[in-house]
Amino acid sequence: MLLHEMNPSIKAFAVVISILILSVFFDPITPLIIILLTVTATFLLATVSFKKWLLLFAPFLFIAFIYVWSTMLFPRLQEGDNVIWEWGFLTMTAEGFRRGVSLGLRVLSFATLSIMFTLTTKPTDFLLSLMQQCKLPPKLAYGIMAGYRFLPLIKEEFQTLQNAHRVRGVAKARTISEKVKQLKRYVIPLLAGAIRKAERTALAMESKGFTGEKNRIFYREITVTKIDWLFFVLMISAVLLSAFISWKLGYLQFYNGEL
Repeated sequence: MLLHEMNPSIKAFAVVISILILSVFFDPITPLIIILLTVTATFLLATVSFKKWLLLFAPFLFIAFIYVWSTMLFPRLQEGDNVIWEWGFLTMTAEGFRRGVSLGLRVLSFATLSIMFTLTTKPTDFLLSLMQQCKLPPKLAYGIMAGYRFLPLIKEEFQTLQNAHRVRGVAKARTISEKVKQLKRYVIPLLAGAIRKAERTALAMESKGFTGEKNRIFYREITVTKIDWLFFVLMISAVLLSAFISWKLGYLQFYNGEL
């Protein structure tokens, strides 16, 4: 699909610039339009599991709900605010409601853009692109790549240790103190295994002539095409167009530290 084949650096640059522009505005219309466009692009231009997308989106939805709820019911009351509901110490104003919705949609717009990039970009391709297009030092990039590859292995070793302890009759930890002691039993073997893997990786890279020089040839080159730049322009244009529509509807405001 189109989003999977785009240059990762250009795609990341487009997402970051879009988020920076969105952070300038504080109204409900601009982020709402971006959310709709981003979600549509994610599912139409990429092969993405809805279940996985929803799993990543759910925490941000919860955070946005907390923002909206707290801002609506505990607003900063100012003279001239329109009170639409009041009960005890809880007060809801039209201005607080709008501020809360704007804040919640801001969070969700940032989330949908980030999730779109995460689900349509391979970490290896992203690091290769950073080295080739953004001149990231190979030593740093390959170090990050090696660490990323180690994570599944460490998880597998952790599960092996747990199974070995169960076979030997070690009781399952139930209290906090027992869990702390159990964690100590796991830390040293995992650390020793990680050190051995790091040494083997370093020896393998050294034996293959890896010196970390910037002027090196890559087995697989990540290129930049016109479609990548077109995507970048369309992303920025979509944000600016959303702000323009919000301005035409009379909702556009600039962010002024509202919380």
